[in-house]
Amino acid sequence: MVITLFALFFVLIFLGVPIAFSLAAASALSLILFTDTPMLLVVQRMYSGLDVFALMAIPLFLFAGYLMSEVKISARLVALASIFLGRYRGGLSLVATGSSAIFGAISGSANATTAAIGSVMIPEMSKRGYDQADSAAVVASSGILGLVVPPSITMVLYGVVASVSIGDLFLSGILPAIIISAGLMGVNYYTAYRKGYQGGAPVPRKDAIAIARDSLVALAMPLIILGGIYSGAFTPTESAAVACAYGLLTGFFWYRNLTLKSVFQVSKKTVEVTVAILFLIGASNVFTYILTAENVPMRLAAYLIGVSESPVIILLMILAMLLVLGTFLDNVAAVILITPTLMPVVQALGIDPIFFGVFIVIAIAVGQITPPVGLNLFIATNLTDRRFEEVCRSIVPYLLLYTTLLVLFIFFPGLLSVFG
Repeated sequence: MVITLFALFFVLIFLGVPIAFSLAAASALSLILFTDTPMLLVVQRMYSGLDVFALMAIPLFLFAGYLMSEVKISARLVALASIFLGRYRGGLSLVATGSSAIFGAISGSANATTAAIGSVMIPEMSKRGYDQADSAAVVASSGILGLVVPPSITMVLYGVVASVSIGDLFLSGILPAIIISAGLMGVNYYTAYRKGYQGGAPVPRKDAIAIARDSLVALAMPLIILGGIYSGAFTPTESAAVACAYGLLTGFFWYRNLTLKSVFQVSKKTVEVTVAILFLIGASNVFTYILTAENVPMRLAAYLIGVSESPVIILLMILAMLLVLGTFLDNVAAVILITPTLMPVVQALGIDPIFFGVFIVIAIAVGQITPPVGLNLFIATNLTDRRFEEVCRSIVPYLLLYTTLLVLFIFFPGLLSVFG
């Protein structure tokens, strides 16, 4: 039954059927073919997978992120990053990474970060003589920070599936986000040195003060979210609601470029994305129900522990699997599917689930810049006039960086969990 389940799932995916429908169809057909289970169970399992209070944070965080994108905050964050980074060699690439890290703390999405920062930075970098393939690679690889910097939608999903503290996941994502940002800037600087990309003129103090004052209002959003969670003032779900209220207030009364029409468009987009995510969660719950009933997670745990009882060896094997899966599975789908399957392995080896959550989010996120699917790559490439293959060549150093850092995190797990 399990073989048929996976065979149907992958056949449907390669035929171009959306992942959520592939999961639901493969699960329902497997139950029909091998059991006498009533189809009402499929509906019940889908509903039970969605009957989780913490999932309310997803549409709220999405709405808040889309609001801040609507008020064109990306250009302000780029200007802010330019104050500190623009003067150095390859300054614009450093600014792209720095502003992506900041915007990621607002959007919680890799694709949104890539699109928002790329639309501002790639044309400017092209004017300054940067190769567009290099510019696209910088923006695409930096966009991954949208999944690592808290608040992260993918971390919310992992927290729900693994039943761990979302607040702890957010806090544990801060240090790796800083490390990854520093690594990306190191690669940017090396590329700039090798290709002769120069820095820009320092921003005059008067202009810098005005830019900082204009940007600090937006920067307050992640501070309110994280500060409220860790002070105990509100839960992650409540913090998402506060972020929405803050986004509306700043858009209408501070930046004054938000209209009722744009709020309607943002609401519509939020509903569309939320429905897609929730349907995926419901369908995956049926899929994982079958896997659990067939004892697949425990058999996988027994197999891996039979190979080695070293957490390091097992994590390296899991890393290789995640990097491959990330090339064709969306990060949301990957986290929802993989987490229940691997949790018995994590528990058997005594691996901190908070560490594993941050680790799996980063590892799967690398798929956003891995050909042939890599959505960040496609988004960034579409902002240039270069071919996809040219951008893929420029992304190689960043892929090597992420892989190296993930291996480093395995050997030094304390970098990914402040509670481990």
